[in-house]
Amino acid sequence: MNAGLSTATLARSLRLGELVDHLGPRTVTALGALNAGVPVLGTEFYDAMDDLSDEAGVLLIVPSGSTLDVAALAKLAAGAAELRYAALALKCSDDDAPTIAAIAETSGIPILRVVERVGWRLFEALVGGLLGDQRSSDGARPDHGSEPLFALANELAGQFGGSVAIEDLGRRIVAYSSVPGQAIDSLRTRGILARLVPESPFNDDQYRSVIRSDDPIKYPQLDDELPRIACAIRAGALPLGTIWAIDASGEAPITQSQIDTVQRAAGIAAGHMLDDIRVREAGQAPREELLRTMLSGRGVAGSELVELGIPEERGAIVLAFDPGAHEHPTTLAQLRSTVQRHLALHRPEAATVVRRGRVYALISHEEPAALARIIDPLLPILDRLVGTDSGASIVIALPGRTHRAGGVAELRERADWLFETADRAGARADGDKPGRVLTVDSLRPELLLSRVRELLESDDTLLDPRLTQLQAEQPGIAEAVLAWCEAFGNVTRAAASAGVHENTIRYRLRRAEERYGIALGDPVTLLAIWLQLRAEPAGEPTYARERGRRNL
Repeated sequence: MNAGLSTATLARSLRLGELVDHLGPRTVTALGALNAGVPVLGTEFYDAMDDLSDEAGVLLIVPSGSTLDVAALAKLAAGAAELRYAALALKCSDDDAPTIAAIAETSGIPILRVVERVGWRLFEALVGGLLGDQRSSDGARPDHGSEPLFALANELAGQFGGSVAIEDLGRRIVAYSSVPGQAIDSLRTRGILARLVPESPFNDDQYRSVIRSDDPIKYPQLDDELPRIACAIRAGALPLGTIWAIDASGEAPITQSQIDTVQRAAGIAAGHMLDDIRVREAGQAPREELLRTMLSGRGVAGSELVELGIPEERGAIVLAFDPGAHEHPTTLAQLRSTVQRHLALHRPEAATVVRRGRVYALISHEEPAALARIIDPLLPILDRLVGTDSGASIVIALPGRTHRAGGVAELRERADWLFETADRAGARADGDKPGRVLTVDSLRPELLLSRVRELLESDDTLLDPRLTQLQAEQPGIAEAVLAWCEAFGNVTRAAASAGVHENTIRYRLRRAEERYGIALGDPVTLLAIWLQLRAEPAGEPTYARERGRRNL
Protein backbone atom coordinates (compact mmCIF):
# COMPACT_ATOMS: atom_id res chain seq x y z
CA MET A 1 0.00 0.00 0.00
CA ASN A 2 1.03 3.56 -0.57
CA ALA A 3 0.79 5.75 2.51
CA GLY A 4 1.44 9.43 3.10
CA LEU A 5 1.28 10.51 -0.56
CA SER A 6 1.68 14.22 -1.21
CA THR A 7 -0.77 16.50 -2.98
CA ALA A 8 1.61 16.60 -5.93
CA THR A 9 1.50 12.81 -6.13
CA LEU A 10 -2.29 12.87 -6.03
CA ALA A 11 -2.35 15.40 -8.81
CA ARG A 12 -0.55 13.09 -11.20
CA SER A 13 -1.86 9.77 -9.82
CA LEU A 14 -3.61 7.30 -12.11
CA ARG A 15 -7.38 7.70 -12.22
CA LEU A 16 -9.64 4.67 -12.13
CA GLY A 17 -11.13 5.44 -15.53
CA GLU A 18 -7.63 5.70 -17.04
CA LEU A 19 -6.67 2.40 -15.43
CA VAL A 20 -9.67 0.62 -16.93
CA ASP A 21 -9.00 2.18 -20.35
CA HIS A 22 -5.31 1.20 -20.26
CA LEU A 23 -6.04 -2.39 -19.24
CA GLY A 24 -8.81 -2.74 -21.80
CA PRO A 25 -11.87 -5.00 -21.93
CA ARG A 26 -9.75 -8.09 -22.60
CA THR A 27 -8.38 -7.69 -19.07
CA VAL A 28 -11.03 -5.94 -16.97
CA THR A 29 -14.56 -4.52 -17.14
CA ALA A 30 -16.53 -2.42 -14.66
CA LEU A 31 -19.60 -3.81 -12.90
CA GLY A 32 -22.05 -1.05 -12.03
CA ALA A 33 -21.25 2.65 -12.12
CA LEU A 34 -17.59 3.58 -12.55
CA ASN A 35 -16.27 6.57 -10.63
CA ALA A 36 -13.71 7.34 -13.31
CA GLY A 37 -12.07 10.24 -11.49
CA VAL A 38 -11.12 8.45 -8.24
CA PRO A 39 -7.31 8.18 -7.85
CA VAL A 40 -5.69 4.75 -7.70
CA LEU A 41 -2.67 4.95 -5.40
CA GLY A 42 -1.76 1.31 -4.89
CA THR A 43 -2.93 -2.29 -4.72
CA GLU A 44 -3.52 -4.72 -1.88
CA PHE A 45 -4.63 -8.37 -1.79
CA TYR A 46 -7.66 -9.09 0.38
CA ASP A 47 -7.08 -11.45 3.30
CA ALA A 48 -10.20 -12.53 5.17
CA MET A 49 -8.12 -12.99 8.33
CA ASP A 50 -6.92 -9.37 8.41
CA ASP A 51 -8.72 -6.08 8.87
CA LEU A 52 -8.82 -3.69 5.93
CA SER A 53 -6.05 -1.12 6.12
CA ASP A 54 -7.05 2.52 6.43
CA GLU A 55 -5.51 3.64 3.13
CA ALA A 56 -7.59 5.69 0.72
CA GLY A 57 -7.13 5.09 -3.00
CA VAL A 58 -6.34 1.37 -2.74
CA LEU A 59 -7.42 -1.07 -5.45
CA LEU A 60 -8.37 -4.12 -3.38
CA ILE A 61 -7.72 -7.38 -5.25
CA VAL A 62 -10.07 -10.14 -4.04
CA PRO A 63 -8.89 -13.52 -5.41
CA SER A 64 -11.57 -15.29 -3.34
CA GLY A 65 -14.36 -13.09 -4.66
CA SER A 66 -16.12 -15.92 -6.49
CA THR A 67 -16.39 -17.91 -3.24
CA LEU A 68 -17.86 -15.13 -1.11
CA ASP A 69 -21.63 -15.17 -0.60
CA VAL A 70 -23.70 -12.08 -1.35
CA ALA A 71 -23.81 -10.91 2.26
CA ALA A 72 -20.04 -11.27 2.77
CA LEU A 73 -19.25 -9.47 -0.50
CA ALA A 74 -21.71 -6.65 0.33
CA LYS A 75 -20.09 -6.23 3.75
CA LEU A 76 -16.62 -6.12 2.18
CA ALA A 77 -17.73 -3.55 -0.39
CA ALA A 78 -19.32 -1.36 2.29
CA GLY A 79 -16.16 -1.48 4.40
CA ALA A 80 -13.97 -0.61 1.42
CA ALA A 81 -16.25 2.28 0.50
CA GLU A 82 -16.10 3.64 4.04
CA LEU A 83 -12.28 3.62 3.86
CA ARG A 84 -12.45 5.42 0.47
CA TYR A 85 -10.84 2.60 -1.47
CA ALA A 86 -10.63 3.15 -5.24
CA ALA A 87 -12.30 -0.12 -6.25
CA LEU A 88 -12.53 -3.87 -5.74
CA ALA A 89 -11.19 -6.32 -8.35
CA LEU A 90 -12.49 -9.87 -8.54
CA LYS A 91 -13.52 -12.66 -10.91
CA CYS A 92 -17.07 -13.93 -11.24
CA SER A 93 -19.36 -15.92 -13.50
CA ASP A 94 -21.78 -14.34 -15.97
CA ASP A 95 -24.68 -15.44 -13.75
CA ASP A 96 -23.25 -13.61 -10.72
CA ALA A 97 -22.30 -10.41 -12.57
CA PRO A 98 -25.70 -8.65 -12.20
CA THR A 99 -25.78 -9.31 -8.44
CA ILE A 100 -22.24 -7.98 -7.99
CA ALA A 101 -23.09 -4.93 -10.11
CA ALA A 102 -26.01 -4.24 -7.75
CA ILE A 103 -23.63 -4.48 -4.77
CA ALA A 104 -21.36 -1.94 -6.46
CA GLU A 105 -24.30 0.45 -6.97
CA THR A 106 -25.54 0.02 -3.40
CA SER A 107 -22.17 0.36 -1.68
CA GLY A 108 -20.94 3.17 -3.91
CA ILE A 109 -17.59 1.52 -4.64
CA PRO A 110 -16.70 0.41 -8.18
CA ILE A 111 -16.14 -3.31 -8.70
CA LEU A 112 -13.87 -4.40 -11.54
CA ARG A 113 -14.40 -7.81 -13.08
CA VAL A 114 -11.10 -9.39 -14.13
CA VAL A 115 -11.34 -11.89 -16.98
CA GLU A 116 -10.67 -15.51 -16.08
CA ARG A 117 -7.62 -15.96 -18.30
CA VAL A 118 -5.63 -13.21 -16.51
CA GLY A 119 -3.77 -14.52 -13.46
CA TRP A 120 -3.75 -12.45 -10.29
CA ARG A 121 0.03 -11.93 -10.29
CA LEU A 122 -0.10 -10.67 -13.86
CA PHE A 123 -3.04 -8.39 -13.04
CA GLU A 124 -1.20 -6.92 -10.06
CA ALA A 125 1.89 -6.47 -12.23
CA LEU A 126 -0.10 -4.71 -14.96
CA VAL A 127 -1.64 -2.30 -12.46
CA GLY A 128 1.71 -1.78 -10.73
CA GLY A 129 3.37 -1.04 -14.06
CA LEU A 130 0.72 1.56 -14.93
CA LEU A 131 1.04 3.18 -11.50
CA GLY A 132 4.83 3.35 -11.77
CA ASP A 133 4.68 4.77 -15.26
CA GLN A 134 2.11 7.40 -14.25
CA ARG A 135 4.20 8.57 -11.30
CA SER A 136 7.27 9.22 -13.42
CA SER A 137 7.29 12.86 -14.43
CA ASP A 138 6.63 13.42 -18.11
CA GLY A 139 9.72 15.61 -18.39
CA ALA A 140 11.92 12.79 -17.20
CA ARG A 141 10.77 10.35 -19.85
CA PRO A 142 12.82 9.95 -22.98
CA ASP A 143 11.38 10.27 -26.44
CA HIS A 144 11.44 6.58 -27.26
CA GLY A 145 10.19 6.69 -30.81
CA SER A 146 9.42 3.38 -32.50
CA GLU A 147 11.94 1.31 -30.51
CA PRO A 148 11.44 2.42 -26.89
CA LEU A 149 13.77 -0.06 -25.19
CA PHE A 150 16.63 0.71 -27.58
CA ALA A 151 16.10 4.43 -26.98
CA LEU A 152 16.07 3.80 -23.23
CA ALA A 153 19.34 1.85 -23.47
CA ASN A 154 20.91 4.73 -25.43
CA GLU A 155 19.80 7.24 -22.80
CA LEU A 156 21.37 5.16 -20.01
CA ALA A 157 24.58 4.68 -22.01
CA GLY A 158 24.84 8.44 -22.39
CA GLN A 159 24.71 8.82 -18.60
CA PHE A 160 26.94 5.88 -17.60
CA GLY A 161 29.38 6.19 -20.48
CA GLY A 162 29.26 2.45 -21.17
CA SER A 163 27.29 -0.06 -23.18
CA VAL A 164 23.83 -0.93 -21.83
CA ALA A 165 21.86 -4.14 -22.38
CA ILE A 166 18.24 -4.85 -21.46
CA GLU A 167 17.57 -8.56 -21.07
CA ASP A 168 14.59 -10.82 -20.43
CA LEU A 169 14.53 -13.63 -17.87
CA GLY A 170 15.97 -16.01 -20.44
CA ARG A 171 19.11 -13.80 -20.65
CA ARG A 172 18.23 -12.83 -24.19
CA ILE A 173 19.25 -9.27 -25.09
CA VAL A 174 16.05 -7.54 -26.15
CA ALA A 175 17.64 -4.07 -26.54
CA TYR A 176 21.11 -2.56 -26.41
CA SER A 177 22.75 0.84 -26.72
CA SER A 178 24.66 2.13 -29.74
CA VAL A 179 26.12 5.43 -28.50
CA PRO A 180 29.39 6.47 -30.20
CA GLY A 181 32.39 6.21 -27.88
CA GLN A 182 30.62 4.08 -25.23
CA ALA A 183 32.84 1.77 -23.20
CA ILE A 184 32.30 -1.87 -24.19
CA ASP A 185 34.01 -5.18 -23.50
CA SER A 186 34.24 -8.45 -25.40
CA LEU A 187 31.47 -10.10 -23.36
CA ARG A 188 28.97 -7.39 -24.27
CA THR A 189 30.09 -7.38 -27.89
CA ARG A 190 29.54 -11.13 -28.22
CA GLY A 191 26.18 -10.84 -26.49
CA ILE A 192 24.97 -8.13 -28.87
CA LEU A 193 26.08 -10.11 -31.92
CA ALA A 194 24.27 -13.25 -30.73
CA ARG A 195 21.43 -11.36 -28.94
CA LEU A 196 22.10 -13.77 -26.08
CA VAL A 197 24.29 -13.37 -23.00
CA PRO A 198 27.47 -15.47 -23.48
CA GLU A 199 28.43 -18.11 -20.97
CA SER A 200 30.56 -16.81 -18.10
CA PRO A 201 31.66 -18.38 -14.80
CA PHE A 202 30.18 -15.37 -13.01
CA ASN A 203 26.78 -15.38 -14.75
CA ASP A 204 24.67 -17.64 -12.60
CA ASP A 205 25.52 -16.15 -9.21
CA GLN A 206 25.21 -12.62 -10.54
CA TYR A 207 21.80 -13.17 -12.13
CA ARG A 208 20.39 -14.85 -9.04
CA SER A 209 21.58 -11.96 -6.88
CA VAL A 210 20.26 -9.24 -9.20
CA ILE A 211 16.83 -10.79 -9.73
CA ARG A 212 16.30 -11.23 -5.98
CA SER A 213 17.66 -7.83 -4.93
CA ASP A 214 15.40 -4.85 -4.39
CA ASP A 215 18.25 -2.44 -5.20
CA PRO A 216 20.72 -2.15 -8.09
CA ILE A 217 24.04 -3.94 -7.63
CA LYS A 218 27.46 -2.84 -8.88
CA TYR A 219 29.95 -5.49 -9.89
CA PRO A 220 33.68 -4.68 -10.05
CA GLN A 221 35.86 -5.59 -13.01
CA LEU A 222 36.20 -9.36 -13.36
CA ASP A 223 38.86 -10.54 -15.80
CA ASP A 224 38.04 -8.68 -19.01
CA GLU A 225 34.49 -7.75 -17.90
CA LEU A 226 34.32 -4.01 -17.19
CA PRO A 227 32.57 -2.73 -14.03
CA ARG A 228 28.82 -2.83 -14.52
CA ILE A 229 25.65 -1.87 -12.67
CA ALA A 230 22.74 -4.31 -12.77
CA CYS A 231 19.11 -3.85 -11.78
CA ALA A 232 16.08 -6.15 -11.86
CA ILE A 233 13.10 -5.15 -13.99
CA ARG A 234 9.87 -5.86 -12.13
CA ALA A 235 6.21 -4.98 -12.27
CA GLY A 236 4.86 -5.42 -8.77
CA ALA A 237 6.12 -8.83 -7.62
CA LEU A 238 6.51 -10.14 -11.17
CA PRO A 239 10.14 -10.33 -12.43
CA LEU A 240 10.50 -9.44 -16.11
CA GLY A 241 14.24 -9.12 -16.80
CA THR A 242 17.37 -7.12 -16.01
CA ILE A 243 19.29 -4.01 -17.05
CA TRP A 244 23.10 -4.13 -17.27
CA ALA A 245 25.06 -0.90 -17.69
CA ILE A 246 28.84 -0.78 -18.03
CA ASP A 247 30.05 2.01 -15.72
CA ALA A 248 32.82 3.98 -17.43
CA SER A 249 33.56 5.86 -14.18
CA GLY A 250 35.42 2.81 -12.89
CA GLU A 251 35.46 0.94 -9.59
CA ALA A 252 33.88 3.63 -7.37
CA PRO A 253 30.88 2.45 -5.31
CA ILE A 254 27.45 2.94 -6.81
CA THR A 255 26.02 6.39 -6.08
CA GLN A 256 22.49 7.37 -5.13
CA SER A 257 22.19 9.24 -8.42
CA GLN A 258 23.07 6.07 -10.34
CA ILE A 259 20.60 4.07 -8.25
CA ASP A 260 17.80 6.53 -9.00
CA THR A 261 18.66 6.60 -12.71
CA VAL A 262 18.71 2.85 -13.25
CA GLN A 263 15.62 2.25 -11.09
CA ARG A 264 13.68 4.84 -13.09
CA ALA A 265 14.81 3.13 -16.28
CA ALA A 266 13.77 -0.25 -14.90
CA GLY A 267 10.30 1.12 -14.20
CA ILE A 268 9.97 2.42 -17.76
CA ALA A 269 11.29 -0.85 -19.20
CA ALA A 270 8.78 -2.80 -17.10
CA GLY A 271 5.90 -0.92 -18.70
CA HIS A 272 7.05 -1.74 -22.23
CA MET A 273 7.85 -5.35 -21.39
CA LEU A 274 4.42 -5.76 -19.79
CA ASP A 275 2.84 -4.54 -23.00
CA ASP A 276 4.71 -7.29 -24.83
CA ILE A 277 3.52 -9.81 -22.26
CA ARG A 278 -0.07 -8.72 -22.75
CA VAL A 279 0.25 -9.26 -26.49
CA ARG A 280 1.62 -12.75 -25.92
CA GLU A 281 -0.93 -13.44 -23.21
CA ALA A 282 -3.71 -12.98 -25.75
CA GLY A 283 -2.65 -16.40 -27.03
CA GLN A 284 -0.75 -17.90 -24.10
CA ALA A 285 -2.95 -16.99 -21.13
CA PRO A 286 -5.96 -18.97 -22.37
CA ARG A 287 -3.65 -21.97 -22.81
CA GLU A 288 -2.36 -21.59 -19.26
CA GLU A 289 -5.91 -21.27 -17.98
CA LEU A 290 -6.86 -24.49 -19.76
CA LEU A 291 -3.94 -26.26 -18.10
CA ARG A 292 -4.83 -24.84 -14.67
CA THR A 293 -8.39 -26.10 -15.11
CA MET A 294 -7.21 -29.58 -16.00
CA LEU A 295 -4.68 -29.71 -13.15
CA SER A 296 -7.35 -28.72 -10.62
CA GLY A 297 -9.83 -31.25 -12.00
CA ARG A 298 -12.70 -28.79 -11.53
CA GLY A 299 -14.84 -27.51 -14.38
CA VAL A 300 -13.13 -29.67 -17.03
CA ALA A 301 -15.19 -29.56 -20.25
CA GLY A 302 -13.39 -32.46 -21.93
CA SER A 303 -12.14 -30.64 -25.02
CA GLU A 304 -9.11 -29.00 -23.40
CA LEU A 305 -6.50 -31.33 -24.90
CA VAL A 306 -7.79 -30.66 -28.42
CA GLU A 307 -7.85 -26.92 -27.74
CA LEU A 308 -4.18 -27.10 -26.75
CA GLY A 309 -3.34 -28.93 -29.99
CA ILE A 310 -2.76 -32.34 -28.35
CA PRO A 311 -4.42 -35.22 -30.23
CA GLU A 312 -6.40 -37.35 -27.79
CA GLU A 313 -5.43 -40.55 -29.57
CA ARG A 314 -1.76 -39.73 -29.02
CA GLY A 315 -2.32 -38.62 -25.45
CA ALA A 316 -0.64 -36.08 -23.19
CA ILE A 317 2.04 -36.31 -20.52
CA VAL A 318 2.61 -34.11 -17.49
CA LEU A 319 6.09 -32.99 -16.50
CA ALA A 320 6.29 -31.72 -12.91
CA PHE A 321 9.27 -29.74 -11.59
CA ASP A 322 9.95 -29.46 -7.86
CA PRO A 323 12.51 -26.79 -6.82
CA GLY A 324 12.59 -28.08 -3.24
CA ALA A 325 14.46 -25.68 -0.97
CA HIS A 326 14.67 -23.14 -3.81
CA GLU A 327 10.93 -22.50 -3.72
CA HIS A 328 11.17 -18.71 -4.01
CA PRO A 329 8.54 -16.78 -6.05
CA THR A 330 11.24 -15.35 -8.29
CA THR A 331 12.83 -18.76 -8.79
CA LEU A 332 9.45 -20.25 -9.66
CA ALA A 333 8.81 -17.53 -12.24
CA GLN A 334 12.23 -18.10 -13.81
CA LEU A 335 11.74 -21.87 -13.68
CA ARG A 336 8.39 -21.67 -15.46
CA SER A 337 9.80 -19.34 -18.10
CA THR A 338 12.85 -21.54 -18.68
CA VAL A 339 10.83 -24.75 -18.90
CA GLN A 340 8.26 -23.22 -21.25
CA ARG A 341 10.92 -21.80 -23.55
CA HIS A 342 12.87 -25.08 -23.68
CA LEU A 343 9.85 -27.33 -24.20
CA ALA A 344 8.38 -25.06 -26.87
CA LEU A 345 11.50 -25.59 -28.99
CA HIS A 346 10.63 -29.29 -29.20
CA ARG A 347 6.87 -29.32 -28.63
CA PRO A 348 5.12 -26.10 -29.78
CA GLU A 349 1.90 -27.16 -28.02
CA ALA A 350 3.60 -27.03 -24.60
CA ALA A 351 1.78 -25.18 -21.81
CA THR A 352 3.37 -24.45 -18.44
CA VAL A 353 2.06 -23.05 -15.14
CA VAL A 354 3.12 -22.57 -11.52
CA ARG A 355 0.91 -24.34 -8.99
CA ARG A 356 1.50 -24.54 -5.23
CA GLY A 357 5.26 -24.23 -5.30
CA ARG A 358 5.84 -26.47 -8.32
CA VAL A 359 5.90 -26.02 -12.09
CA TYR A 360 3.71 -28.26 -14.26
CA ALA A 361 4.00 -28.64 -18.02
CA LEU A 362 1.79 -30.49 -20.49
CA ILE A 363 2.97 -31.79 -23.87
CA SER A 364 1.97 -34.48 -26.35
CA HIS A 365 3.07 -37.99 -25.45
CA GLU A 366 6.67 -38.87 -26.25
CA GLU A 367 8.32 -42.27 -26.10
CA PRO A 368 10.94 -42.55 -23.31
CA ALA A 369 13.95 -42.19 -25.61
CA ALA A 370 12.55 -39.10 -27.33
CA LEU A 371 11.48 -37.59 -23.99
CA ALA A 372 14.97 -38.14 -22.58
CA ARG A 373 16.42 -36.18 -25.50
CA ILE A 374 14.19 -33.28 -24.47
CA ILE A 375 14.77 -33.48 -20.71
CA ASP A 376 18.49 -34.27 -20.50
CA PRO A 377 19.68 -30.92 -21.95
CA LEU A 378 17.28 -29.12 -19.63
CA LEU A 379 18.80 -30.44 -16.38
CA PRO A 380 22.08 -28.44 -16.48
CA ILE A 381 20.09 -25.32 -17.40
CA LEU A 382 17.92 -25.78 -14.30
CA ASP A 383 21.03 -26.39 -12.17
CA ARG A 384 22.45 -23.06 -13.26
CA LEU A 385 19.12 -21.41 -12.53
CA VAL A 386 18.99 -22.36 -8.84
CA GLY A 387 22.65 -23.02 -8.08
CA THR A 388 23.99 -26.28 -6.68
CA ASP A 389 26.19 -25.13 -3.78
CA SER A 390 23.84 -26.77 -1.29
CA GLY A 391 23.82 -30.03 -3.22
CA ALA A 392 20.09 -29.69 -3.87
CA SER A 393 18.71 -29.72 -7.38
CA ILE A 394 15.40 -29.49 -9.20
CA VAL A 395 13.68 -32.88 -9.48
CA ILE A 396 11.35 -33.85 -12.33
CA ALA A 397 8.39 -36.24 -12.03
CA LEU A 398 6.95 -38.05 -15.06
CA PRO A 399 3.69 -39.57 -13.81
CA GLY A 400 2.48 -41.11 -17.08
CA ARG A 401 0.11 -40.52 -19.98
CA THR A 402 -3.58 -39.71 -20.32
CA HIS A 403 -5.89 -39.64 -23.33
CA ARG A 404 -8.53 -37.42 -21.75
CA ALA A 405 -8.59 -33.94 -20.25
CA GLY A 406 -10.05 -35.24 -16.99
CA GLY A 407 -7.01 -37.47 -16.51
CA VAL A 408 -4.56 -34.56 -16.18
CA ALA A 409 -5.57 -33.95 -12.55
CA GLU A 410 -4.93 -37.65 -11.84
CA LEU A 411 -1.44 -37.31 -13.33
CA ARG A 412 -0.82 -34.20 -11.20
CA GLU A 413 -1.82 -36.13 -8.07
CA ARG A 414 0.45 -39.00 -9.12
CA ALA A 415 3.33 -36.56 -9.69
CA ASP A 416 2.84 -35.16 -6.18
CA TRP A 417 2.81 -38.73 -4.87
CA LEU A 418 6.09 -39.44 -6.66
CA PHE A 419 7.73 -36.38 -5.08
CA GLU A 420 6.53 -37.29 -1.60
CA THR A 421 7.59 -40.91 -1.98
CA ALA A 422 11.01 -39.87 -3.30
CA ASP A 423 11.45 -37.63 -0.25
CA ARG A 424 10.83 -40.62 2.00
CA ALA A 425 13.02 -43.01 0.00
CA GLY A 426 15.82 -40.49 -0.42
CA ALA A 427 16.13 -39.92 3.31
CA ARG A 428 16.47 -43.60 4.22
CA ALA A 429 19.88 -44.84 5.21
CA ASP A 430 19.41 -48.05 3.21
CA GLY A 431 18.95 -48.56 -0.49
CA ASP A 432 19.73 -46.39 -3.46
CA LYS A 433 18.41 -42.84 -3.45
CA PRO A 434 15.93 -41.93 -6.19
CA GLY A 435 17.28 -40.17 -9.25
CA ARG A 436 16.36 -36.71 -10.48
CA VAL A 437 13.75 -37.99 -12.93
CA LEU A 438 11.03 -39.83 -11.02
CA THR A 439 8.75 -42.37 -12.65
CA VAL A 440 6.33 -45.00 -11.40
CA ASP A 441 8.70 -47.74 -12.57
CA SER A 442 11.64 -46.31 -10.64
CA LEU A 443 9.68 -45.94 -7.40
CA ARG A 444 7.13 -48.77 -7.60
CA PRO A 445 8.31 -50.62 -4.43
CA GLU A 446 8.24 -47.41 -2.37
CA LEU A 447 4.86 -46.46 -3.87
CA LEU A 448 3.51 -49.84 -2.78
CA LEU A 449 4.87 -49.30 0.72
CA SER A 450 3.26 -45.88 0.91
CA ARG A 451 -0.13 -47.41 0.09
CA VAL A 452 0.41 -50.12 2.70
CA ARG A 453 1.29 -47.40 5.20
CA GLU A 454 -1.97 -45.56 4.43
CA LEU A 455 -3.92 -48.79 4.77
CA LEU A 456 -2.40 -49.65 8.15
CA GLU A 457 -2.92 -46.11 9.42
CA SER A 458 -6.56 -46.11 8.36
CA ASP A 459 -7.42 -49.55 9.78
CA ASP A 460 -5.60 -50.50 12.98
CA THR A 461 -7.25 -53.95 13.01
CA LEU A 462 -4.61 -54.91 10.43
CA LEU A 463 -1.80 -54.09 12.87
CA ASP A 464 -0.36 -56.94 14.92
CA PRO A 465 -0.55 -55.65 18.54
CA ARG A 466 2.46 -57.76 19.47
CA LEU A 467 4.61 -55.92 16.93
CA THR A 468 3.24 -52.59 18.11
CA GLN A 469 4.20 -53.50 21.69
CA LEU A 470 7.62 -54.71 20.53
CA GLN A 471 8.32 -51.43 18.73
CA ALA A 472 7.31 -49.43 21.79
CA GLU A 473 9.15 -51.49 24.42
CA GLN A 474 12.14 -52.96 22.57
CA PRO A 475 13.00 -50.89 19.46
CA GLY A 476 16.39 -52.63 19.24
CA ILE A 477 14.73 -56.01 18.92
CA ALA A 478 12.27 -54.63 16.36
CA GLU A 479 15.21 -53.30 14.37
CA ALA A 480 16.90 -56.71 14.49
CA VAL A 481 13.74 -58.45 13.25
CA LEU A 482 13.42 -55.97 10.39
CA ALA A 483 17.10 -56.35 9.44
CA TRP A 484 16.74 -60.15 9.49
CA CYS A 485 13.63 -60.04 7.28
CA GLU A 486 15.35 -57.74 4.79
CA ALA A 487 18.40 -60.02 4.76
CA PHE A 488 16.12 -62.95 3.79
CA GLY A 489 16.96 -64.76 7.01
CA ASN A 490 20.74 -64.39 6.64
CA VAL A 491 22.05 -63.62 10.13
CA THR A 492 25.45 -62.43 8.90
CA ARG A 493 23.94 -59.87 6.50
CA ALA A 494 21.40 -58.78 9.12
CA ALA A 495 24.16 -58.18 11.67
CA ALA A 496 26.18 -56.14 9.17
CA SER A 497 23.10 -54.07 8.30
CA ALA A 498 22.24 -53.42 11.96
CA GLY A 499 25.87 -52.83 12.94
CA VAL A 500 25.87 -55.47 15.68
CA HIS A 501 27.38 -58.94 16.29
CA GLU A 502 25.71 -62.00 14.77
CA ASN A 503 25.00 -63.42 18.21
CA THR A 504 23.17 -60.21 19.09
CA ILE A 505 20.84 -60.78 16.15
CA ARG A 506 20.23 -64.41 17.18
CA TYR A 507 19.54 -63.37 20.79
CA ARG A 508 17.09 -60.65 19.78
CA LEU A 509 15.23 -62.95 17.40
CA ARG A 510 14.77 -65.49 20.22
CA ARG A 511 13.50 -62.70 22.52
CA ALA A 512 10.97 -61.64 19.88
CA GLU A 513 9.66 -65.22 19.64
CA GLU A 514 9.76 -66.14 23.33
CA ARG A 515 8.63 -62.88 24.99
CA TYR A 516 6.29 -61.46 22.34
CA GLY A 517 5.13 -64.64 20.63
CA ILE A 518 6.13 -63.46 17.18
CA ALA A 519 6.39 -66.43 14.81
CA LEU A 520 9.34 -66.08 12.45
CA GLY A 521 9.00 -69.40 10.64
CA ASP A 522 5.92 -68.81 8.46
CA PRO A 523 6.54 -66.96 5.12
CA VAL A 524 3.14 -65.21 5.08
CA THR A 525 3.58 -64.09 8.69
CA LEU A 526 7.07 -62.85 7.86
CA LEU A 527 5.67 -60.75 5.02
CA ALA A 528 3.10 -59.17 7.34
CA ILE A 529 5.79 -58.53 9.97
CA TRP A 530 8.11 -56.91 7.46
CA LEU A 531 5.35 -54.70 6.02
CA GLN A 532 4.30 -53.45 9.44
CA LEU A 533 7.85 -52.74 10.58
CA ARG A 534 8.90 -51.18 7.26
CA ALA A 535 5.77 -49.09 6.78
CA GLU A 536 6.15 -47.43 10.20
CA PRO A 537 2.41 -46.85 10.64
CA ALA A 538 2.78 -45.24 14.06
CA GLY A 539 3.36 -41.83 12.47
CA GLU A 540 5.14 -39.90 9.79
CA PRO A 541 8.86 -40.73 9.89
CA THR A 542 11.18 -37.99 10.95
CA TYR A 543 12.86 -38.00 7.57
CA ALA A 544 9.72 -37.12 5.61
CA ARG A 545 9.75 -33.58 4.27
CA GLU A 546 6.98 -31.14 5.09
CA ARG A 547 4.51 -31.20 2.18
CA GLY A 548 1.16 -30.63 3.83
CA ARG A 549 0.66 -27.06 2.59
CA ARG A 550 0.70 -28.23 -1.01
CA ASN A 551 -2.20 -30.58 -0.38
CA LEU A 552 -4.48 -27.99 1.19
